[in-house]
This record gives sequence, C-alpha cells and structure tokens, in this order.
Amino acid sequence: VVFLEALVSLGTAVLTIVAMPHLDIVTNVTVLNGVAVLSAVLQVAAQCAARERNRFLLPSIAAFILILLGYVLFLILYILKDISRTALWAGLAVAGSFLVSFNWYENYLRLICGTRDSGFLVDLCSDLKKCQNVLHIFSSLTRIVVTACVVGAYVPLSKLDWDSLTTVPRRETRIMAIIIGVQLVSSVLCHWFAVAACKMHAMRRCFLLPVYFASLAVIVLLIVPVIVYYHDYRANLNGTVSIDFAGYCAEAVYGRNRSLNGSVFPHLVLDVTQTLCVLDMSNITDIGLLTGSAVAWWLGLVLATLHLWFFQMYRIQRTQDLFSRRLCEGAFIEQALLLNTRFDILSSNRRNNFRKQDPATIYLCATMWHETYDEMMNMIISIFRLDKYRPRKEQKHHDFSFESHIYFDDAFLDVAGSRGRHVNEYATNLVNIIREVYGIFRDIDEKFFKKEQEIPDQRLVRMPYGGRLVVTMPHGNEMVMYMYYLLGWKLMNKYYARWRKSVDDKKLREEVEREKHNTYLLALDGDTDFQPAAVMLLIDRLKMYPKVGAACGRIHPTGSGPTVWFQKFEYAVSHWLHKTAEHVFGSVLCSPGCFSLFRAKALMDDNVMKRYSTKSMEASHYIQYDQGEDRWLCTLLLKQGWRVEYNAASDAYTNAPEDFKELYNQRRRWIPSTMANIVDLLGSAKRISNKNQSMSTPYMFYQLFAITSSVVGPSTICFLIAGSLTFLLNIHATVALVLAVIPPAIYLVLCFKLKADTQIQIAGIMSVIYAFLMLVVTMSIISSIVKAGTILTPSSIFIIAMGIIYTFTAVMHPQEFPLLFYGLLYILCIPSAYLLLSIYSMVNMNNVSWGTRETAKPAAVTPLSPTQTAKSKCAWLFSWARRCRKSVASSGSEENLVPEVENPEPQPQNTIVEDVENPEQEQRHEEPAFTCPDQSTSETNISPTSTH
Repeated sequence: VVFLEALVSLGTAVLTIVAMPHLDIVTNVTVLNGVAVLSAVLQVAAQCAARERNRFLLPSIAAFILILLGYVLFLILYILKDISRTALWAGLAVAGSFLVSFNWYENYLRLICGTRDSGFLVDLCSDLKKCQNVLHIFSSLTRIVVTACVVGAYVPLSKLDWDSLTTVPRRETRIMAIIIGVQLVSSVLCHWFAVAACKMHAMRRCFLLPVYFASLAVIVLLIVPVIVYYHDYRANLNGTVSIDFAGYCAEAVYGRNRSLNGSVFPHLVLDVTQTLCVLDMSNITDIGLLTGSAVAWWLGLVLATLHLWFFQMYRIQRTQDLFSRRLCEGAFIEQALLLNTRFDILSSNRRNNFRKQDPATIYLCATMWHETYDEMMNMIISIFRLDKYRPRKEQKHHDFSFESHIYFDDAFLDVAGSRGRHVNEYATNLVNIIREVYGIFRDIDEKFFKKEQEIPDQRLVRMPYGGRLVVTMPHGNEMVMYMYYLLGWKLMNKYYARWRKSVDDKKLREEVEREKHNTYLLALDGDTDFQPAAVMLLIDRLKMYPKVGAACGRIHPTGSGPTVWFQKFEYAVSHWLHKTAEHVFGSVLCSPGCFSLFRAKALMDDNVMKRYSTKSMEASHYIQYDQGEDRWLCTLLLKQGWRVEYNAASDAYTNAPEDFKELYNQRRRWIPSTMANIVDLLGSAKRISNKNQSMSTPYMFYQLFAITSSVVGPSTICFLIAGSLTFLLNIHATVALVLAVIPPAIYLVLCFKLKADTQIQIAGIMSVIYAFLMLVVTMSIISSIVKAGTILTPSSIFIIAMGIIYTFTAVMHPQEFPLLFYGLLYILCIPSAYLLLSIYSMVNMNNVSWGTRETAKPAAVTPLSPTQTAKSKCAWLFSWARRCRKSVASSGSEENLVPEVENPEPQPQNTIVEDVENPEQEQRHEEPAFTCPDQSTSETNISPTSTH
C-alpha cells in the first residue's frame, strides 16, 4: 500500500512540477481528465468479478478506449514537433497521469474482494479498513518526501540554479503566494461544497454538472483573453504588416519587456500565450490533434463516472459512505471528487436492499410538572404538528411511526369528605388544552375554521397507580397521559407471547434486537416547543450511526427579562463552542431531557436502565443521580460504549427561569451533578477509553482541563477584581487581593448560617454591586491598554481573544447573531455566575429538592367526625350495591375498562394497548429469549425526565 502511495506521489510530482511547465495550457487542463484510465479498467474488472449484468460495463470500456485515444493523439501532436525534448515532456506527462490513476484503487478493490471468500485480496481489504486513518497519515508523509525528492532531482538534471529559485523578487513572490493561496482555498471550498451538495441530494445539478464543465470553463477563461489580445495586436498594425500566430509569438510574446512594473494581468495572458506558441495555431492539423485529445479525455472521464448519475443515497448519507478516501487532491480536485465517489454494482438484490429500510418506532415521553397554561400549549401543539407531519391515516411515508406519552406528576388532590382523589388544576388545564388544540388541527385543512366545539376520541382508564387518558389525534396517532414501563411492556410483550408458542429462539432474538435498535424515545419537557423537522434530524442521526445511543438538539431558552437574556447568551455560547467541541473531539456528555432522542437498545443495555432506576441511598447518589438525571443517564450510556451526538440544526424551545431565585435553585442542582458525573467519568477514564471509541484518552484530558478550569473559576474572578482594584485605587497587589476575597468569604460564612431564600437575596444584592464593579474592570482594562500604548498585555489579550471568538461564532450562526448583544449583560454577570453561584450551590448540596415550579403544600385535611364517617361509608355501600345490580343485569357485555388477554398479539403501529395485569407465569426450565417484566417491576422503573 505504501508502495502504491509512493507511485501516486511520484506521478503527481512528475506531472505537475516536471512535465506541465513545458506543455500548452489546453493540454495541462485536459490531461488531468486522463487520470481516469486505471479507474475505467478496474470498473470493468469489478463488474466482471461480480458476475452481474450491469449497464455500466460498456461505458467503462468506452471510457478506457477514449482515454487511450486521447493519449495517442497527444503523443502524435508533440512527437511531430521538431523541438528538442518535447517528446520527453509528453512522455513524462503520460507516465505521470498513469501513475496518478492508481490513487483510487480502493474504490474498486473492496468490490472485487466482496466476490471472494478468502485470499490475499480479502485480507488486504480487511487490513485497509482497520488501519485507514494510519494509512492516510503515512500517505501524506510519503507524498511530502517523494515531492521533495523529485524537486531535488529535477533542479540539477535540468541545469537550473538554486540561487535563481531562492532569490525571487518580492513582487513575483507575492504573486506566486496569492496564486497558491487561491488554489488551496478554492480546492478546500470545492471539496466542502461537493460533499454538502451530495448530502443535500443535489448531486446531479450541484455536483456532477459543475465539476464536468469546470475544465471546459477554465479553458474558455484562459483562451478567450489570448484570442482577444492577438486580434488587438493585429488591429494595431493597421494592416501594414501581415502577421500570423507564429509571428505574434516571436514579436509580442518572446520580445516583450519582462519587468512587472504595470498590471499583472497582461503578463499572465502572454504567459498563457507562450505555452501555445510551442504549437502552430495556424495549422489545422495541430488544432485538430489538440482538440481531439482534449475531447477524448473529457468524454472518457464522463463515461468513467456515468454511474454517479444513478448513485442512490439515503436521506442523510455519511461522508465515508459517499467517498472512498478522506484525502483532498488539490492538484486535480474535480477529477479526484468524481473518481473518489463510491462505485457500486447496482444489481437487482442491491437495489432491493437499498429500498428496504427498517421503520422506526418513536415514543414521545414528556414530563408534566406544574407547567402553566401557555407552557402546556406549546408542547401539545408540537405533538399535534408531528401528528399532521406523519399521519397514521393515509400514510405517504413509512419511515417511522410514533406514540406520544405524557407523564403527569402531581395530577391529583385530596378533597375533604371524599373517598377518592380529584384532578387538580394542572390536569384540568391539560385536558382543556388538548380539546382546544384538537379542534384547531381538525379544522386546519378546511377553508374556514368551524366555531363549533370539537370533542376528541378519548378513553379514560383507571389504573392502580392513578389514571390514564388515551386521546386519538386528528390524523390517527394517539396520545397517552400516563403509562408504565414502556420498554418492558410495549416493546417486549408481543415477543413474549411468541416465545410461549415455541417460536425459533435464534430468529426471535434477532427480531428482538432489531426492534430494540429501531425503537427510539423522544424525551420532552412539559413546555418544549419543536417542529417535526427537528425530530427528523435526530432520527437521521440514530438511523445512520448504529453506535449512537442518544442525540440532542439546539435548545433555545424563551422568556423575557434580564435573567432570560443572560441564559440566552449562555446557552448560545455553550452550544456554539462547548457542546460542538464535545461532538467533534469525543462525545457529548449531557443530552438534555427537554429535547433528546434515545435508542431503546442503548437504554436496555447492561447497567443502564437497571442502574438508572436504582434508588439513591448515599449522599453522593443524591447529587449524581437525582440532581441531573439526564446527565447521569448519558454517563451510563458512555460507560457502556454508546456515543451521544449533537445536531445544531435541530431546534427546540423551552421556557427558562425568569426569576433570579429560580435560576439559582436550578443551577444549584446542575453544578454539583455536572461535576460529580465528570469526576465519575474521569475515575474510569482508562476503562471507558478502551470500551468507547469516542472517549479517547486525549479527550478525557480535555475534560480534566475543563473541570479544573471550573474549579479555579472563583479564584480567577477574585484575581480579576483584584487587578481592577490595583489599577483603580493604586494600591499594592496583595492588599487588593485581600479586598477582593473578603466579600465572597463573608458570603460563604453567611450561607452556612442563613436560610436558602436569604442567601439568594444577599446574592442578588451582591450581583448588582459586582455588575458595577465589572464596569470598572472593563474601563480599567481599556485604560491600561491606553496607558501602556499596546494591546499585548495579558488582560487585553484575553478580552480581545474572547471577543473575536464570540463574534466569529456568531457570524457562523447568522440566525442567532442578535444574541451577541446579550453578551454585554453576560460579562457583567460573570462574578454572580462563577463566584456567588458556585458558593451557593456547594454549600446547599444537602438540599435535594427540585427548586423550580414549587407550589405551596396543601393544608392538612381536617379529620371527619364519627357521624360524617358513618354517612360516607353508607353512601359508598349503596353505590357499590347499585353497581353490582347493573353488572348482573348487563351480563355478557363488556364491563371492564381493561380486559384481560391471556396471550396478547402484536399490536399495529400508532395504537395504544390497554395495560393489563398479566397472570403469574409458570416457571420454566428452559431459558427464555428475554425477560418479561411484571407490573411491579414496571412501576419501579419509572423516572421523571429531567428539565436539565
């Protein structure tokens, strides 16, 4: 493999450095199309080895013949010229382009290896796949070494002087640097836009056509100025002298003034003309041979890549599935992009396998906890949007089906004098919102909205744990308010029934694994607002990457007020920089529970859901497990080898705390849990790095640096304030540091003595004082820059660097650029966020309450008097007697809301199965294909989704 890479490097250096400077511009542009010669041969070999009738066999053979014809015409053209060494340069150009054609052998070798069971080629393909990244590194180093050797050998052989190469005038050096820079930047941009066009399914019009006509466009841009200058020169002679192209070369090109004192463009045009002076453009034979070779090479490239017009892609295609190599060929970028695109033999079986893709099942799991009417409305509308986007009735797409489930925490209240519980105002609001939104989406397709009340199809089921409300949405999908152990019951119940019928155990296991792999859980908060397109982007990540256990989107905080403004910039910077860096360099450590998609197979993995549902028994458990459940769940996924990803285009909106107290209580939970989970990962860094490919050792060092920076954050703020006091009061640095440490030390002592609410009030007052102090700090930094007369001071360099980073990232996210203005408030709040909040969260770690959306506890129920108790029991007894009488009268009819089914069959998609209590199963000696949990186990495994 290294030998082949050395041959490719040798061919590239000989072609571009040695041969091309002695050839005409038309040949230099079109001879690059001849690098497809070996690809055409390997295409024929791969299709013959596959023994499939393929429509691209004849185009590949024709491409090979045309490229050979182009080489023959090119050699005839330069051999007929009676100029010294032209035949040598032509031969080197042909040899170099042939060696370059070895560059894409991997694209066809994998297909040839796929037709064989064993042998040298099969082992070679396996080794190439395993060590592809290492080979690319060695390939790059080999190219550098070989290119240097070619240059070192060419200079003395061509009798050039090293001094003439090293003492180039400044202007010529600048021109060369500009040309090389334009070449590098254009090559990188071309590669990036080509990949983007393919992933956007615009391959034909935005990738193939532009790349095909790129060489023709370059020829036109270079030849047209030559023709214009030639005719202008003849016109200036006023017909006094008859001159042809050869005479024009002798007088205007070779006899010109070489000094670059004026414009550069005329000299570039004359340089291009000089390459054509080797040929006689007045001779029809030379023009015919030159045009014939160029057309033959171009048609050969088109036919060799004709299969790309029928290239089939999934909705979201991975880059490694589009291109066989990850290296960017800057010297011949358009040919490299075409020939590097994967070549597939589209047999009938392959086409059928491509079309068949396992549909996914998504369970939307939202958590309701004291949301307001408007917050509930946002989430319910989002779910109904998804129902309209993927309807169960009149399905046009079969990529996924879904059910929405809402976990409603605190939905009942006790009423004095009543034996049963009543729904509270939150549950009543939810039912009213569903009725309102249902009516809107029922009439949304009508020409005019109907004003009549729409009543959704709903069922109310009494359950041991409370109640369950099932609502059928306008387009057939169903919404369930409360359910139990989704993964164990809904996913596994139908397979358990088949196992009892003695179905093939191996086949059943495979179906169970496939079902678990294609089942996803979308975690939502009760106030999350999202679009169906955002869900599709998360689904694509899990469908295309099997090792991705969870994926999250871009969370936008909503609300009004300074507290929300601070959070908007904080969230923006966190997603722009921190979460993106985690996604690129390793794996995301926290997939927020307000909008994340989890794979059922990952959740059901060993030591994930089982450990996630354990009850906290130690102090550290309350911090790590209960204060940030979403981060704890991601920690378990990472330990089991799963990857967590971030999709910046998947937007979701959630209400942020608008009150200073709620913000502090929220972060009081988040900060300790974040540190506890990261410390847990660092403590098992070696084991995790060995098991999880995304969590490399350097990435774990990055996380160690990040948590160390967080720990020293409060001291950094103290040093920053001390520096400003030194400049402002002109006092000694030690005294300034003592003055900066005294206020947070006093606040630390007060936090141990005062209640939490009082601590927050003091923090609010100190935050205002620190905000004014930060203004002084900013002015002091500006004054120090003016006083020193330079920006090369530590403070100024830090501030300017952060400003450049934030501005650049905001420009890269133009839709979120206005959030940059909230950065001014963020800077003023840095002491409050990194100093006071850290003290408050660490001192109050013993407080394990949620802290947000808290409501006053209901007053104690007054005990009933003996008379009232007797009346209540009598009323209940008469009510029970009436129900028994009605039950006897209506025997044979359905009397139970929850029928018992002995062997439930697999249920259709997008429907709700009534949860029932299974009879106790008899113990069997054989090992079942899976464990079917009973109801008691199901209820203990319910955990509310975190709002983190």
